[in-house]
Amino acid sequence: MTVAAMEEEILSLRKRRQLYSLIGLLLVVAVMVSGYSKSNDMNSGGFLQGLSKFFDYPGEIVLEAWQAGPAFFGLMVKYFPAMLETLNIAAVATLLGAALAVVLAMASTRNVDSWGPLIPVVRRMMDIMRAFPELIIALFLIFVLGSSPVPAMIAVAFHTAGALGKLFSEVNENIDRKPIEGLSACGASWLQRIRYAVMPQVAPNYLSYFLLRLEINVRASAILGFVGAGGIGQELRRTIGWGQGQGDETAAIFVLLFITIMLIDQVSSYLRGKLVGAGRAH
Repeated sequence: MTVAAMEEEILSLRKRRQLYSLIGLLLVVAVMVSGYSKSNDMNSGGFLQGLSKFFDYPGEIVLEAWQAGPAFFGLMVKYFPAMLETLNIAAVATLLGAALAVVLAMASTRNVDSWGPLIPVVRRMMDIMRAFPELIIALFLIFVLGSSPVPAMIAVAFHTAGALGKLFSEVNENIDRKPIEGLSACGASWLQRIRYAVMPQVAPNYLSYFLLRLEINVRASAILGFVGAGGIGQELRRTIGWGQGQGDETAAIFVLLFITIMLIDQVSSYLRGKLVGAGRAH
C-alpha cells in the first residue's frame, strides 16, 4: 500500500470516528432533553420557575441571622455541645477506622512482604467496606441498635477503614525497600521491619490522610444526624424542618460546621509540616 493510500485510509477512518462521535453526542442530547421534559412535566412547577426562587431560602436564612444581631453568637454557644458530640463521633470513628486501616494496608501490600495468598482477600474486603455508604450502614444499625451516636460511629468507622486502607496500601507500595531488606538481612521479624523500616517512611502521608478523613467524617457525622444518629445534624434537621423563623439557628449551625472544618484543615497542615520537618531533621 502506498503512502498516499495509507493517508487516505487514515483520513477516512478519522472522518468515520468523528461521525460516530457526533451521532453519539446527538443521542445523549436527545435523551437529556427528553428526560428533562418528562421530569419537568411531573413536577408541580417548572424548572425555570423554581430556578428563580433558588436563593429565596438561603436569603431568608442570612436575613434572619442578621436580624438576630448579637444573639446570633448566643445561638452558636447553644449548639456547641451538639457540635462537640458530632466531633466525638467523627474522632472516635476515625481513630478506630484508621487503626483497622493500618492493619488492612499492611496485610494487602506486597511491598512490605505480606503473605501472598492473604493480599487479594484483604483487598476485596476493603472494596466491600468502601462500597457501602455510611448512610446505608447507619440506617441498618439504627434499625438494630436504635437511635443514638453509636450506629453513626460504627458506620463511619467501617467505611473509613476501607477508604483509608486503600490509601495507606498505595502509600506502602511507593516506599523504599532498602531499609526493609537491610533489617531482613539482620534477622529482624516482620513486625520489626514494619515498625522500624516502613512506619517512619509512611507516617507523614498516613497522618495527612488521617486528618483529611477526619474532616470528611465530621461532615458525614453531621449528615447522619438527619437519620437520628445524634449530633449537630439532628439539630440542623430540626431547624430546617421548622422552616421560616429558624433561619438564625440554621445559620449558627452552618457557621459552627464551617469553623470546625477550617480548624481541622489548619491543624492538618501544621501537624504534617511538623512531622515532615522532624523527619528531614534526622
